[in-house]
Amino acid sequence: MNILGQLKYQLWAVIWAIVVVVLCSIKMPAGNGTGFFFEGFDKFAHMGFFYVLTILLFYGKIRHQHNYSFRSLTIFKIIVITAALGAGIEMLQWKFFNYRSAEWWDFGCDMIGVFMGVFSYILLHKSNYNEKSSS
Repeated sequence: MNILGQLKYQLWAVIWAIVVVVLCSIKMPAGNGTGFFFEGFDKFAHMGFFYVLTILLFYGKIRHQHNYSFRSLTIFKIIVITAALGAGIEMLQWKFFNYRSAEWWDFGCDMIGVFMGVFSYILLHKSNYNEKSSS
């Protein structure tokens, strides 16, 4: 299957990744250092963005393969892809957007969101597997 044929299953993940890059690139209103809504909101947003992205990547993979088969390579690829995106966003903030600051904590929260998504996938996969095997 060609790359465009495979990408059609990841359309929602690609759209969400673009939204994340745009949201992480815009200038945020000044809040006296307390965050947009509350202190630490930025970290919470990073975690949520990457949690949703990870879930959408798994959703696309499940739709592509038409089953819930559990593959460690898929999990590894999704972790690498999301880590590259998170690092890329921080590099953009560091080098190109002087109104944004790159922080290791942001990348750490990105990866926490990714691992929350991986955990959710594994948990739901196990639930789905157990329901099918006990019938």
